[in-house]
Amino acid sequence: MSQFVVTRISRIAEVSPQAWNALAGDDHPFVRHEFLHALETSGAVGPGTGWEPQHLALWQGDVLVGALPFYRKLHSWGEYVFDWAWADAWQRAGGHYYPKGVSAIPFTPAPGPRLLLAEGVDTAEAATRLAKEWEDDDRLSSWHLLFADEEEVTQWRQACPGLIPRRGVQFQWRDQGYADFDDFLAAMTSRRRKEIRRERRRVRDQGLVLRRLCGDEIRPDDIRHFFSCYRLTYLERGQQGYLNEDFFQLLRTAMPEALVLIQALHQGKPVAAALCLQGAHSLYGRYWGSEVMADCLHFETCYYQGIEHCLANGLTLFDPGTQGEHKVARGFAPRTLTSLHYIANPQFADAVARFCREEAGHVAAYSQSAMDGLPFKSSP
Repeated sequence: MSQFVVTRISRIAEVSPQAWNALAGDDHPFVRHEFLHALETSGAVGPGTGWEPQHLALWQGDVLVGALPFYRKLHSWGEYVFDWAWADAWQRAGGHYYPKGVSAIPFTPAPGPRLLLAEGVDTAEAATRLAKEWEDDDRLSSWHLLFADEEEVTQWRQACPGLIPRRGVQFQWRDQGYADFDDFLAAMTSRRRKEIRRERRRVRDQGLVLRRLCGDEIRPDDIRHFFSCYRLTYLERGQQGYLNEDFFQLLRTAMPEALVLIQALHQGKPVAAALCLQGAHSLYGRYWGSEVMADCLHFETCYYQGIEHCLANGLTLFDPGTQGEHKVARGFAPRTLTSLHYIANPQFADAVARFCREEAGHVAAYSQSAMDGLPFKSSP
């Protein structure tokens, strides 16, 4: 690939939004230039955060033909593929696990593309060329590809056979040709159908009214109220959220068409909110918070309203966020994900690979158990 040049970008603003977004596509808002720029501009990533942007850009002459989000990490917070035990083990053995390299979207465990390529650029060539950036960097202990699409994972493994796969599970809703929410419920067993209707009715009986705001309907005050709710979710656990209000306000101004804000109102006043992002075919539920304790409000705001929005707008996938077996009973099926890991030290790499192989069996059993627990009358 001698005609290609790789550069490192410490600020996403060094690349034009048009050039970056031409590679990113239209269904994954988290890899868009505006999203990454909002993270950096708001201070959520950058100096002092442990997330140091060093995005990799692949050039053909002065044309951007490839890109890979890349961060130099000084800790493992905000990744959602947990490797704290690896870090502890390596440091007890006298090594230094940090800094490491991570190709992921900070604080965003949503599957999507990571290696962004122009049409006609060979994936194997690009992956092999980019891999030299961390293989030749003796300051990094490792590199981690998190929440990439399975097709991309396969391509990386073909190009770089030494990468260690690690399995995980998330839960997603997919449209199976449902006409509306009632049609979706009709595919379920009678018991689950009644329980979901009871949950939704319980929300209404508490005097709560739900509304969805999209794009330019979302005002600065709506984001301000949402952020106060989002912050409460973390304060209840004695923590601070990774993101600040400036980040969400930047999203509102830079990419309003990607935002869906779901509000719960009591006597006309918003008391809870969930903020989703959407692409051409998918909805991603990411952020939530509430000022009130109300039965079933989380299920209504974060799950049922999202499904209704998908059905009303022709979106076929709803990713409501990480974790939560309680999603299974509400129609979200398990999806196995694969992260990839390069470990520079051969002995440590062997230990990590053994761990991942053993863990994979448990993950497979967990996924099958969740699949068996889906509430549909027939397999979706």
